[in-house]
Amino acid sequence: MASHQKKPSMTSFHSRQEVAAFEEDEEEYIEPLSPNSGYIYTKELSLGVIVVFESEIPVNDSQTFVVLRELLLPINPRFSSILVRDEKGVRNWKKVKVSLEDHVKVPLFPEGLSAETYGGHLQKYLAQMAMEPVPENKPLWEIHIFKYPTLEAAGTILFKLHHAMGDGFSLMGALFSCLKRADDPSLPLTFPSAAKLKFKSEKNVCKRVSKAVAAIWNTVYDVTRSVLKSTVLEDDTSAIRSGHPHVESQPVVLSTVVLSLKGIREVKSKVSGTVNDVVMGILFYGIHLYNKRMGQTSQHMTSLVLLNTRMVSGYQNVQEMLEADTWGNKFTFLQVSIPSCENIDKVNPLIFISKANATIKRKRNSLEVFFVGTLLKMLQKMRGHEAVSRYIYKTLKNTTLATSNMIGPAEKIQIANHPVKNFYFFVTGAPQSLGTMVLSYMEKLTIAMVLQEGFVAPQLLVSCINDAFEKIHQVANGK
Repeated sequence: MASHQKKPSMTSFHSRQEVAAFEEDEEEYIEPLSPNSGYIYTKELSLGVIVVFESEIPVNDSQTFVVLRELLLPINPRFSSILVRDEKGVRNWKKVKVSLEDHVKVPLFPEGLSAETYGGHLQKYLAQMAMEPVPENKPLWEIHIFKYPTLEAAGTILFKLHHAMGDGFSLMGALFSCLKRADDPSLPLTFPSAAKLKFKSEKNVCKRVSKAVAAIWNTVYDVTRSVLKSTVLEDDTSAIRSGHPHVESQPVVLSTVVLSLKGIREVKSKVSGTVNDVVMGILFYGIHLYNKRMGQTSQHMTSLVLLNTRMVSGYQNVQEMLEADTWGNKFTFLQVSIPSCENIDKVNPLIFISKANATIKRKRNSLEVFFVGTLLKMLQKMRGHEAVSRYIYKTLKNTTLATSNMIGPAEKIQIANHPVKNFYFFVTGAPQSLGTMVLSYMEKLTIAMVLQEGFVAPQLLVSCINDAFEKIHQVANGK
């Protein structure tokens, strides 16, 4: 693997003459790069996605090219396209001839090592993948096949993509198109139903007026705070926020915490809230435990919670996404304050769940998302997508962490006839010392973390999150 890059450059897009060398007899395909994708594919901000599939059996890569050619490439033209600028400087997806050999990587390590040693090699390999930008002279994806057994899996399949290709909803939907159920491949994948928002039509005039006034106040407060946080206000430095300039160029460690989804649902049944509220409460409580064990007191901390803006329930297949124009990057974020806590040893840990629930409920009665989206559109029209990219970059830089939550299949899946023990994803390139990504699969919920190497202690943070879950579970069950 190449050495760490200080900062990926996204300025050298290919000209039409350069693309001609790749085209040969391929049909031309041109689609403008969407604004949201453009915001995260610049010299200021460049985000990547790594999806990890842990196989129950040793990985046999003999059919890799057939699977990629017959399943992955037909999913969406972006898997066969690169980004170019037209005569007006507008960036477009341009279809090219794909050389699959350039997209498949099979790392080699000494034979006969222990599973624990191979696990260490995999962690270092993932950290290198996270730091290296996807090459711009080919479609923005790669697959890495780690054939060696670790303590978690008999082999590991890694997908690396640039976030400009799509957000979690799009990319997961694309990958799910390549997956089958392990018990019966002829049956479709099923997913746990997400909690649906319930809107009540309030008939009492006084209550309607009160709710409207609260919505106006919430909107003014939230939008003002959001703008200030994206410009002049910063979270305090803490044990999980170094505040170092260009922290995204620093080496990282990738780590995971696997929790029982059944246990999380048990907590949910005992408290008022959703599964997401419980997960956020566990994360926030675990962060406070970590800060205490690192000898730090309460700080002002904010989490950016990524939201899917599509008005759909559940995943769509690729054809449905294309027909409904829901493919791509269609996301926004909410700024959620992490509850402060002066004495973590005496606090009831369930308070972190109730406060997360109360915050989300209050933000539902706010037009923050609408106004922030409008602000970004205005900023783009006046100053271009680079200015919006800088705005989003500073929002990330000024906050403590970002959280992204996805729902995975309810039953075991297989990828190219390899049963998947577990899978999860990382978002890389954000200017933060800690990023968290949450994905459910069967009865597991995996929290994947991207940590600034040498600053955040991965094993201690994993231990604190596990402790937070155990204590919340015990208290919720009256123990």
